[in-house]
Amino acid sequence: MHKVRKAVFPIGGLGTRFLPATKAMPKEMLPVVDRPLIQYAIDEAREAGIEQFIFVTSRGKSLIEDHFDHAFELEETMERRGKSLDILADTRFAPGDIAIVRQQEPLGLGHAVWCARRIVGDEPFAVLLPDDLMLGRPGCLKQMVDAYARVGGNLICAEEVAPDQTDKYGIITPGSADGVLTEVKGLVEKPAPAVAPSNLGIIGRYILQPEVMDILAQQEEGAGGEIQLTDALAQLIGRQPFHGVTFQGTRHDCGDKRGFVRATIAVALSRPDIAPALHDLLERA
Repeated sequence: MHKVRKAVFPIGGLGTRFLPATKAMPKEMLPVVDRPLIQYAIDEAREAGIEQFIFVTSRGKSLIEDHFDHAFELEETMERRGKSLDILADTRFAPGDIAIVRQQEPLGLGHAVWCARRIVGDEPFAVLLPDDLMLGRPGCLKQMVDAYARVGGNLICAEEVAPDQTDKYGIITPGSADGVLTEVKGLVEKPAPAVAPSNLGIIGRYILQPEVMDILAQQEEGAGGEIQLTDALAQLIGRQPFHGVTFQGTRHDCGDKRGFVRATIAVALSRPDIAPALHDLLERA
């Protein structure tokens, strides 16, 4: 079984739900306390043993590239003032650890993943959607990598969603269950609640086999007129092992304002340097 060494980060979205804040700044750079959203996904991937980070971007995303580059003027100034550079350690990469691919048209998540095919090559790979901020120990992707070592094949992160919210998720048709692992018998993209096969929704973490790229290459449109990753994955069921992994932790949907604010409060309350003052503020609110 090949080690999962590469991870794809589809970050080409326009972030329209956060306008005007995202008019000039990528939504992935919005800070949750003092770290941009993309940093949390990168840290999670590093913990899971990822060695190469593939950013699938679009126009206006250069700030993300700059964030993970050396900032010579800043670092020189900090050193001159006697300040530690440790706070910047997680933002640095060795040459070649990050690869940038441009998604030239917004054709859906499946298309974004397909854009990374040349760099992924003939290896299993992870996909992380930074909009989903996953808080847990170990991190979500590490939990999935550990499960992958047991069963191999394709893994998707799963979460029980409200039954009336199935039309907002890819939904699993479940088979047998073994602890956090659920056999995947089928996948349906955004089914209406009345016809959903379960309320086990797919959330933004995947470990996939490279054969999915051949299916995505057919560029078939699905729900919303987009190339859906879920539709391509459904074609692998029965051909390769396929399981859902229920994340042991807390997921915050930072794709909308309410989820983003909740995530910020949750992270702040976990920080000893911030929590006491925030508790006082919340008690007075």
